[in-house]
Amino acid sequence: MLRRTLLQTSAAMALGAPALVGFAQQSITLKFHTFMAPLSHVWLSMHKPWMDKVTKESGGRIQFEAYPAMQLGGTAAQLYDQVKDGVVDIAWTLPGYTAGRFPRIEAFELPFMMNNAEATSMALWDYLHTLGADDFKETRLLAVNVHGPGVIHSKIKPVKTVADLRGMKVRGPSRPITKMLGYLGAVPIGMPLPAIADALSKGTIDACVLPWEVLPSIKGQELTRFHAEFDAAGGALYTAAFVMAMNSKRFDSLPADLKKVIDNNSGPATSGWMGKTQQGNDPAGRKTATDRGNTVTTIASADAQEFRRNAAVVEVEWIADMDQRGLNGRQLRDTARTLIEKYGKTAKG
Repeated sequence: MLRRTLLQTSAAMALGAPALVGFAQQSITLKFHTFMAPLSHVWLSMHKPWMDKVTKESGGRIQFEAYPAMQLGGTAAQLYDQVKDGVVDIAWTLPGYTAGRFPRIEAFELPFMMNNAEATSMALWDYLHTLGADDFKETRLLAVNVHGPGVIHSKIKPVKTVADLRGMKVRGPSRPITKMLGYLGAVPIGMPLPAIADALSKGTIDACVLPWEVLPSIKGQELTRFHAEFDAAGGALYTAAFVMAMNSKRFDSLPADLKKVIDNNSGPATSGWMGKTQQGNDPAGRKTATDRGNTVTTIASADAQEFRRNAAVVEVEWIADMDQRGLNGRQLRDTARTLIEKYGKTAKG
């Protein structure tokens, strides 16, 4: 009788084992949301490859429901809260769309801070985990990055000097950049990327600042005719900082091996790859403008000094604003510069 009971128990355990293994290795699906268009360089060469890599390295156990162009609803400014609140699992967004909410990251958006997006993205990761962790403590940061050098795209006239910007209605993406445009004599108008095409078409704005690689995603090469870039020797006019964040509870719910897959595709190396990928698409974006016969002006480093002088007050005011918030603005600015220089010595470009 005892032998029969043991045999029955063993058989039941054997039958149940595959189910237990299957349960332990079942796949999970993560919702990924962003404002970037499905045909944009960022989506095709950065977001999709990242998701594909995670799926492959998880043996297919991590799948994604991918939603570009705000397909799940809301606005670009609401993406971070969608992650925080668990509406989506992962989002890639621009914190600057919510002006002043993430003050520390703004140090990387001050005028003439960078040239190399790979180095600056790695510096940004280091910086946020040294001085800026509190700004994003409600989520789990997977990666952060900046785009390549910002360019002025105008529909009404070429921009060669600061005087050319006077009175022009120019779109800016974040608080420091919008302020900079004001001190350069423009009428600054803050708005997220998805709104630019309509604003250019309707004449709400005369120009916008964007990196080259983004231009085709909004048909900017058709909506604008004149483009002003800055000589790399003199530094980029500006850049904008992005974060890819994950809902903390969702990450914590993953089994250890899948957490490791996510971690292996997060951090400074992934951040650097994202920055390098974005800047690497700048030549293709630029070509869409030159192929149409648009006018491209390169502002030499000597001529850029006028832009630097007019924009310098943005940095002074930002440091004072950080000090009023109880932060050490000069320390934040100096740390950002030091880290950008540090990683610039090792980044390949």
